Amino acid sequence: MKTVELLAPSKDYSSAVAAVDYGADALYIGGALFGARHAAGNSTEEIARVVEYAHRYGVRVHATVNTLLWDSELEAAEAQARELIAAGVDALIVQDMALRRMNLPVELHASTQVCNMTPEGAKFLGDTGFARVILERSLSLDEIRRICAATTAEVECFVHGAICVGYSGRCFLSRSMSESRSGNRGACSQPCRLTWDLTDGNGTKYLTGKHLLSVQDMNLSHRIGDLLDAGVTSFKIEGRLKDEGYIKNVVAYYRREVDRALAERPWLTRASVGESRYDFTPDTSKSFTRGESEYFFDGRRRGVASFDTPKSVGERIGRVSRVEGRSFRMQGAERLNAGDGICFVSGGELIGTNVNTVEGDRITPNRAEGIVKGTEIFRNYDHRFNKSLTVSRTRRVIATDARLDITPTRLQLTFTDCEGRTATVAQDGAFDCARNPEGNLSSLTRQVQKSGDTIFAVEHVEVTGGERFVPASVMTALRREGLERLLAERMRHTPAHHITEEVTSTRYPATALLNEDNVTNRLARQFYLDHGVEQIAPALELQDDFTGERVMRSAYCIRREIGECLKKNPRLRGDLYLERGMMRYKLEFDCRRCEMSLRTCARRTPKEY
Repeated sequence: MKTVELLAPSKDYSSAVAAVDYGADALYIGGALFGARHAAGNSTEEIARVVEYAHRYGVRVHATVNTLLWDSELEAAEAQARELIAAGVDALIVQDMALRRMNLPVELHASTQVCNMTPEGAKFLGDTGFARVILERSLSLDEIRRICAATTAEVECFVHGAICVGYSGRCFLSRSMSESRSGNRGACSQPCRLTWDLTDGNGTKYLTGKHLLSVQDMNLSHRIGDLLDAGVTSFKIEGRLKDEGYIKNVVAYYRREVDRALAERPWLTRASVGESRYDFTPDTSKSFTRGESEYFFDGRRRGVASFDTPKSVGERIGRVSRVEGRSFRMQGAERLNAGDGICFVSGGELIGTNVNTVEGDRITPNRAEGIVKGTEIFRNYDHRFNKSLTVSRTRRVIATDARLDITPTRLQLTFTDCEGRTATVAQDGAFDCARNPEGNLSSLTRQVQKSGDTIFAVEHVEVTGGERFVPASVMTALRREGLERLLAERMRHTPAHHITEEVTSTRYPATALLNEDNVTNRLARQFYLDHGVEQIAPALELQDDFTGERVMRSAYCIRREIGECLKKNPRLRGDLYLERGMMRYKLEFDCRRCEMSLRTCARRTPKEY
């Protein structure tokens, strides 16, 4: 059977444990160096702890080594990779092809930073030894289906969280604005979340101070079945910098959705084991969200941007029906509670405040300025829900059966988990008949079922010789020893790996690489040459001056978003620019491919802005 994986982000050990407990089949986590999120790095010792915890449930751990590398960093990058492998990680997520050249004894996954968008590219990566390709987030279902059909590698795709507006790995916008802040080097300054002016380049402003490149967050929870049928086997949640509450809530929500889809497809099975027993109802609208979108899953469309704010908006509550001094009322809306965080748009800006008191449908916020009749109210912090996450005692347990055999001189207990792994313990002694055989059998069964704070849930107990009395202390010690041995037996079996050597006879699907293709060191250069590439342009990432260079390509289009598509008789006919302070970028539109690009113009002088 083909296995299916729910893949969760982990900032550190604590969030990794939360992700496992709430249902993840795999984790991705950054090491100390060379990860695409500098703020989410971990020591090798910390990652070894994560591996030990995750492997109890058969949960895999994927480590990110997914930045571009300089020649001077190759030795350190290889050392970091081998330390992570020694710590027990199951795969490395990489962007730079230098890692493919290091003969690392581990699965390699081609990061979304490789910009995996075509069947030809995915086929090449699978044929050259990558176990998995991680797709660019802007792909449609049809494009995903074609990629899955073309490659022997597993296919992983993002299903939830923030979206990079530019094609992953092909965006240099941050780097063009700051020499030290490169997205390909793990330090993106997120200029796509800033305010920009849309102009004609000659002083006319069509839109001012809007978040023109900020798009809503992704939520494909209702499309899991479509993705499974397309061939995707790993569903990735974005958020290595998100808090633990986000991890618990979103992972639990997607665990439920993936399990529902798997129940309808008996030829597929979950990649890890254990049931997460929740004590709350997961709801993605109650965790960080800029609004939820399926982006371009059904094709290119408008309505995916978040012009007013790049911040978390949360769930829509309703519209204000009446304002009474510093209070307001809403009809037919979901109830707010004291302590909730709310937000609303006023004067083109997102305003946030918290709720002080609620009396019936009368709500008194801490800040009422800007709230008028008709104002749309959103809740971006649900006090009661988040408190329930904080105190949640959700556990993940592995279903286990037990068999207890008692003879006059021997006591033997065998545990068997849901994967058929067993552990047997025994105790010699004198075990006489009990005065109350029926009550004794019931007592023995209850004692065997007590799994305490272990990872096991003993669900079925079979007893022979149940008429014989066993002291509770003896039974307790035997049960503990048996479950400890079963855990040790589970830890002897690590998740399956798919490690293959590079196949140098595989031809790359192009003979020339552009400066945006990110070849930044000698090993990566030789990799492509050995696979048939004849021309390799110097990497844009290594340049100091970005004037005239294309620094972003995107499936997102501002013209489409504002109703000015060039294919639909737009009113705005001339060139368009994005401007902010000294920075100016010309917008270029490739209507055949339905893409937008940003090209850097010469920096403006203070007088020009």
